[in-house]
Amino acid sequence: MNLPHRLAAPLWAATVLAACASSPPAPVLLTLPPALAAAPALAINLAASAPAPVLAVRRLNLPEYLVARRVRFRAEASTLAEWPNTYWAERIEIGMSREFVSALRQQLPGWVLCDGQCGDQTPAFSLQIDFAPLDFVRAAQKLQAHAHITLSDGSAPPKVLQSAESNFEIAAAADTAQAQAQAMAELVRQAAAVAAPMVRSMRP
Repeated sequence: MNLPHRLAAPLWAATVLAACASSPPAPVLLTLPPALAAAPALAINLAASAPAPVLAVRRLNLPEYLVARRVRFRAEASTLAEWPNTYWAERIEIGMSREFVSALRQQLPGWVLCDGQCGDQTPAFSLQIDFAPLDFVRAAQKLQAHAHITLSDGSAPPKVLQSAESNFEIAAAADTAQAQAQAMAELVRQAAAVAAPMVRSMRP
C-alpha cells in the first residue's frame, strides 16, 4: 500500500538525516608546526673571499614504529596506540627533517645547508641524527627521545669528526594529537640547538 504524499516526504528526509548521522567523520590531517629558533641567530662577518662552507643535512632517522601515516603514541611500556581517525598529512620523517633544517639554518649564518641532494655544491661536512627511542607518552603527556648526533667530513667514505648523545623530555600542552605534533616540533628545535655548536666548531 502506498503511503500518502504528506507522509512520504518526512520519511524520506528522516532517512537522509539518519544516513548522514551514521557516516564516519572526516579524517584529521595533522601537520608538524614550524620549529622556531629559541633566539635570533648571531650575525658573523665573513671575508668576501671566503666561500661559505656547505653542510649536507641527512634525513632524520626515526624509529620504524613511528614511520606510518597514523599518529602513534606510547600507551604502555611495550604497547603503542594511535589517535583515532588522525593521520600525518605527510610522512613524519620528511616533515621533521624539513623543520630541523629550517631551525638549524637560523642558527648557522654563513653556512650553506642542503638536505638530500646538494646539486653542484660539494659538502665540506655532513650531519646525521638518529632518534631512538622517540616516544610520546600519553599518560604523562611528555615526549621522550634520545638522539645520536654524528658530524662527518665530506670524504668518501666519510670520516666521523664529532659525535654526541643527547636526551630530551618535552612536556605537551594538552592531551591531544595536535599537542603531540607541537612537542615534536619543539624536539626538532632543541636538537638543532645541540647540533649547531658542533657544526660551528668546524669553521676555522
